[in-house]
Order: sequence, then C-alpha cells, then structure tokens
Amino acid sequence: MADVLVPAEITQEVTQILSNLVLGDNLIRSSAEKAVNDRLEQTPDLYLLAIAQFATSADTELMRSFSLVLLRRLLFRPLSSQRLALYDQLSAPVIATLERILLHSLLHEPAPVVRHKTVDTVTDLSNYAMKRGRPWHALQSQSFAMADSPDVHTREAAFRVFAGCPNLVMDLQMDAILSMLQRGLQDQQSTEVRLASLRASAAFLTALDLTQQAQALSLMYPMLNTLPSLPHAKLPPFLAVITELAGSNPHLFRPHIPALLAFLPSLLLPVVDAGPTPTVARPNPAGGASTFAFPPVTNGNGSGEAEKEAVGEEDEVRKGALEFMTTLSEAKPNMLRGVEGWVNIVVRGCLEGMGEISEDDTEAWLDADPAEDPTDDTYPHTYEHSLDRIACALGGHAVLPPAFTFIPAMLASHDWRLRHAGLMAIAAIAEGTSKVMQQELGKIIDLVTPMFKDPHPRVRYAACQCIGQLCTDLEEVVQERYHEQIFSALIPALEAPEARVHAHAAAALINFCEGVERETLLPYLDDIVERLLKLLNPAASDPARQPKRYVQEQVITTLAMVADASEATFAKHYSAIMPLLLNVMQNANGPEYRKLRVKAMECAGLIAIAVGRDVFRPDSRTLVELLMRIQNSPTDPNDTMLSHFLIATWAKLCQALGEEFEPYLPVVMPPLLRVAGSKADISIYDDDQEPEDRDGWESIDMDGRHVGVKTSALEDKCQAFETLLIHASTLNARFGPYVLQVLDLALPALRFYIHEGVQEACAMLIPVLISCGKNSGTLTNQMVIATLSQVINCIGNETDSSFLASLYKCFYDTVLVLGGPSTLAPEFRAGIIEATKRQLNAFAERRKARASRPAHELREEREDLALIQEMEDFAIEDMAKVLRAVDAPAELNIAISSLRQLALHLSDWEGEDEGGS
Repeated sequence: MADVLVPAEITQEVTQILSNLVLGDNLIRSSAEKAVNDRLEQTPDLYLLAIAQFATSADTELMRSFSLVLLRRLLFRPLSSQRLALYDQLSAPVIATLERILLHSLLHEPAPVVRHKTVDTVTDLSNYAMKRGRPWHALQSQSFAMADSPDVHTREAAFRVFAGCPNLVMDLQMDAILSMLQRGLQDQQSTEVRLASLRASAAFLTALDLTQQAQALSLMYPMLNTLPSLPHAKLPPFLAVITELAGSNPHLFRPHIPALLAFLPSLLLPVVDAGPTPTVARPNPAGGASTFAFPPVTNGNGSGEAEKEAVGEEDEVRKGALEFMTTLSEAKPNMLRGVEGWVNIVVRGCLEGMGEISEDDTEAWLDADPAEDPTDDTYPHTYEHSLDRIACALGGHAVLPPAFTFIPAMLASHDWRLRHAGLMAIAAIAEGTSKVMQQELGKIIDLVTPMFKDPHPRVRYAACQCIGQLCTDLEEVVQERYHEQIFSALIPALEAPEARVHAHAAAALINFCEGVERETLLPYLDDIVERLLKLLNPAASDPARQPKRYVQEQVITTLAMVADASEATFAKHYSAIMPLLLNVMQNANGPEYRKLRVKAMECAGLIAIAVGRDVFRPDSRTLVELLMRIQNSPTDPNDTMLSHFLIATWAKLCQALGEEFEPYLPVVMPPLLRVAGSKADISIYDDDQEPEDRDGWESIDMDGRHVGVKTSALEDKCQAFETLLIHASTLNARFGPYVLQVLDLALPALRFYIHEGVQEACAMLIPVLISCGKNSGTLTNQMVIATLSQVINCIGNETDSSFLASLYKCFYDTVLVLGGPSTLAPEFRAGIIEATKRQLNAFAERRKARASRPAHELREEREDLALIQEMEDFAIEDMAKVLRAVDAPAELNIAISSLRQLALHLSDWEGEDEGGS
C-alpha cells in the first residue's frame, strides 16, 4: 500500500501510540488515549489512514487486530466537539483510500484471526456507507471474486462479508447470488467455509421480502444439507444459525419438516446401551421389558478426559437440536402441532435430558443454601426450560399425550433421578397445558401426592415443586378441588428431616395460599402454623437445634402469606409470632441477616393487616420505632432490598392502622416522594459498544440505539406511586397536606413511557388525590385545570389501548369526584370530545388495516390479535362511557358502534386450533 500518502513522522507517532494503548500501565494507556483523541480532533484524515495502514503493516497479529478494532470504533464515534461521526467528516478521497487499504487487508492478510477483524471492520463500513446512499461497489466485486478463490481462508472471508452485509448483493441477479452461496454451502475442503456460507445464506434470506424469498426457496435445501455430513463436534454453530433463521422466518422450513424429522432425533435422543442404566424409555431395565422401547444404541467406550470431552460435545449437540425444535415450535406452532412425531420427539428429548442429574451431587445439594447451590451448574435447566416453552407454544392437546406416555413410568422408576424428572416435568408443562390438564387433574394429583413419601429427599423436593407450580398455574381449581389430598401430603413435609425439603414445602404453601379461599384454609390453619413455628424457632422444643437461616427466611415469608389468606382468624396465633418478628428486627443487624430482617418486616405488616388494628395496636408503637430506627440507620450500599421493603411495610402499617397512621406521615413521606420523583437512570451506547451486563439493568433498542435502563430504579419508582395510592386512599382527607406535591409528580408521570406500571399507578392515583384535596379543602382551581388538561392531552395522544382505557377511567372518576359531568367546564367537554374523535379515527384505521391482511396471517396470529382486540374493546367501552357522561354528539356514538363492527371475527378459527392449552 505504498500509494497511501501518510507522512513518515505521523506513521511513527501512531505506531508508538498504538503500542502504548495495549500496555498494562494505566498511566501510559491513559496518556495514549488522550493522544488519539487530540490527534483526531486536529487532523482526523491522516491519523485514521495511519491507523488503517498500520493494520496492514504491523509485525504482530496482536497489533494488526488491535488496529482494526480501534479503527472500527473510531470511525463511527462522534468527536467530542461535534455530533457527526468521524466517517461523516472525511473527504471522498480519504474514504476511497481507506476502503482500498481495507480491501488489501481483506484479500492479503495471512492470519485468519486478523482477517476476521478486517471482515468486521469492512462490513460495518459497508453498512454505514449504504445507509448514506454510498454503496461500496469495489467490496462487492472483490468479495464475489474471493468466493471462488482457491484459498480456503479467502473464500471464508468472502462469505463472512456477505453474512455481515447482505445488502451488498441485493442488486445482483438472484441466480448469481444463489449459485455463489450454494457453492459455499457445498465446499468440499472446509467446514469453516460452509459455516460462513450458511450464515451468509441465512442473512440473505432474512433481508428479502416475502416475494423475493419465494424466488430463493431453493437455497434452503443446500443450507440444511450442510448438517448431516458434519461430525457432531462441528454441529452446534451450524444448528445455531438455522435456529436463528427459524425464529425469524419459520415458514421457510415448512417443506423440510419431514427431512428434519428424519435427521433430528439422532441428535436429540441420547445414546444408551442395553445395560442397567435407566432412561425414560427403560425406567426399570432390571425389572423386565419396558412399556417404552427406545432404539438400542452404542455403548460409550473410553476413559478419562477424552470421554468427558465426548460427552460434553454430545450434550452441546443435543441442546442445539433441542433449541432449534423449540424455537421453530414457538415461532410457528400451527405449522407443527399436527406433524406426526414432532411433539413426541421434542418432549421425549426434554424428559431424557431432565433425568440426567449427577448421582454424586446429593450430599452437596443437601448441605447447600438454595441461593448458593454449587450443584445448580450441572442441573439440566436447558431441558426443563425447553419443555416449559414447548408446552406454552403448542398447548395441552399436543403436549400432554406424549408427556404422559412417559411420566407415569418415570414416577415408578427405581432410579430417583427419573422420579425427580417426572415430577419436574409435570411442573414444567403445567402453565402451557393448564386448560387441558384440568380435565385430568385428579389423576395427576393422585400420581404426585404419593411421591411426598419417597425415600429420596430430592424426589420429595420435586414433589413440593410440582404441587406448588400446579397451585400457581391452575390457581383456585387445585385449591378448591384437591385441598384435602394436597394438605395431607404438604403439611407432613414441613417436618421432613432435610432443611431443603421442609423449606421447599413451606414455599409450596405460599403458592397454595395465593389462590385459596379463606374457608378452605381455616381447618388446616393450626397444623400449618404449629409446624411453621417449630421451623422458625426449633430451640423452643430442642435447645440444641439451630435452624438454617434460609429456612427461617422462607418460614417467615410463608407465615405472612398464611396470615394474609386466613385474615382475622390468624389473631389466635398473633401472640406467638409477632414477638419473634420484632425480635428479628431488633437484633438481626449483620449483613448476613439482611434478607431475614426485611422478610420479618414484611411479615409483621401483613399480620397487622390480617388481625386488624385492635389486636395489633399494642405492638404498633414498637414496630413503628423499629422501622424508624432502621430507616434512619446509615445506608448500606450493598443492601438493595431494604428501601423496597421499608416502603412496602410502611404502606401495610397504614392499611392496618387507618387514620391512626397520620402522625407518621412526616417520617414516611420524604423518602417516598424522593423515590417517586427520581429520574430514569439511562445509559446510551455507541453503535459499536456492547451493552454492559449489570445487575438491575436491561438493554433495549430505542430509535436504533442501544439503551441501558436501570430497571431496578424503575421498579422502585413504580412501587413508590403504588404506595402513595395506598396512603392517599386509606387516609383521604388526612392526606390533604401532601396532595399538591404528589399531584405535581403524578401528572407528568402519565407520560413516563419507559415503565407502564408507573403510568398505570398514576392513572389510579390522580382521582384519589382529587378526592383527598376536595375533602380536606386543599384542592385549588389550578389543580383541577392542570389535572383535566393533562389527562385530556394524554388521551388524545396515547397509542397503547390498554393504558388508554386507564386514562379514560382516570378522567371519568376525576369528573365524578369533582361533582359529575354537569360541573365540567365547556372547554374540557370540548377537549375530551376532540381527543376521543382522534382516537376513534386511529382505532378505525388500525382495524381496517388489520382486516385487509391475508387470512392465513390472521389465522396464524389469532391469539395475539385476540388479545389486541380485547384491549381495544376495553378502551372503546370506557370511551363510550365518557361520551355518554358528557352528552357527546350522536355521531360519536354511531362511530363507536361502527368501530365495534370492524372487529375481526377471530372465534371463527378457534375450531382449527388444535393446541388449546
């Protein structure tokens, strides 16, 4: 690249700067970073070209790779003094020179690892230029030529380029593109070339519209044919590529399902010999012929590390095949429900995998705190999670028959691991199959409850998990019909000798209590509380026995739920429990007791509500003083739970004490207002930056940018508004002094779009605040004007049907508090009518657009569309209610009727859906 005119002194300077950037010395590296920024501010053209040139001339692979990574980051980063990216400030000759240097590196770089960095830089540059209407024709022609190179690494690089920027070939003849990709997919010399071509083919198909895809369907055959000939160790990355394509374009796989069914079972179902190892297919190999006979397969001969490595490779392949089948099932369930064998194979593969727990882990599992369980890393979570996903995607009619072909025999197996897997499988499929499962629920309960007497502790633990999950996923049905069988198994489990088991039995009780009627629970209340108290305070009967802390945390949480469910009847146990909780709050001060303390706070608050203020009053002052002491203690930055539980406990005390809570508002309100008024904590990442993986943060795409949002802070903000709603609705007029402050926070938060929970809480809070203000005499005309103006404005611009219904309810309830529609000022009546006209037009446009879509699309998306229409119908109902109240013109009521008639008749297709859950 001798034609690049970079002065020698700049080349030398850049060489030194880049060398310093990779040093471990922070001072030298920081100085080098400053030097780069300074030079780019002054003469970006020369320094970028110098870095690019160094990427082709540096002596070591490390420095050439580093230069390419740095170049890629710098090109698309705005300078500190300007908003434009560096690339947009370069002259056309400089860009052309830069492109020539990179094309030279792409073609001539000898080291594959460096050439991969060149590909990354080249594809980013091409995509960026394409967005600006500047296609890189030289890259297109060179990459096409490279795809036919006799050199393997050159061919691989070409297909990597096409994978990274599929738009590069979109203007070419379809036959030429397909021919080039097919040659790569059938490359006889290199697996890497075939993989790169597979990625390029998937990217190309994804970039096409449906009409263009129809012309390229022939590409799917060579793409899928890359799989069968591969050695198993090479399969996972190939499976990952087709899995991603299955998620985004599942329809492409429809013609290939028979071929996939002929190939995938050999990957998914594990190999077992005819010896005594139990499997789902042969749960009792020593006890005669099994009901289910899997094909006998080879014996694994080998030893030591080589055997472990082979087992690890096979496991990765199985997981890859399972992920593909699961993803395709989720993406296109209607396509696969009726395919003979598909569901059976994937369910069976999940069940096999779930039974593969290490036999040697039991002692470590028994000794471990559930939050720090070392055996969790080897637990077969992937298979369990996939079974849950398959059940949710395909539904009960499809999944329950194959699942219960195997589960009864698993529960009867002599191997505890299969008994454990059978129970966990029932728990995993309960959510997705709940509607159909109800029809056979009695039989399932009869299968599960005997397992509480299993000799193995992990099986009894799984029985607790299974019952708890059934109580959640079939809430109320299980509790109402089968409470006697469940309690006869679950209550004795609270006395299990193993801490892991009795703690999980206590956890399952929470699930039961969340959906139970008070009258159902009461006959069992004394037995439950007696056993929970023994677990919480075993020293009362056995001074030598010390409980594990995680057991105490779980028991306190369960007591709280039992109290909440049993309400006033819990008062008989109040005197035995409340002193223990107050003692925990008083004395559990070390960092290891953080969770125990906040759980005690939560439990005390719920018990206070359950038993009522008369029973609670003698202890109320003590509890308030303890909460004040905790709140005023120095903040521990590592304690992420305390603030949340403090706010929640104060709210519970307010509900328990009612108007007697008013004197504590000056203590409670300042931190609550501070959290409610907090700003969203957001990080915006550059295009080339990977979002950081931080606890309490989530990465979202917003307007094409990666945005990191501190979700933990958003949840706190939402909780603060929900708590303000509790205080305001409980105290009403006594909350008057805080109405203005809270209203000033709640009205803008109606537009807090990054957290719908905040918006919903504020929509409920506003009418309550108006009521507090009116009843306390603190409501002003300015507050009324600001409130109605903001709510009407939000109604006119809201695009979310669900929240729009909440806004209409907010408006209606506010107007009622103010004295009814007759008191509404003419400008606000006109405003709400005008805002509703806009919404009616928007709804009509959406429904007309939906009705014009092809029938097959509507059929496939029926469930999602039904939910959307249901949300719209709620909003329309609330619109109509407001229009009637304000005596709107008759034509708007006619528009409402017309809008209802535009709804899709989705129920017409219900009979065609075989997957009901």
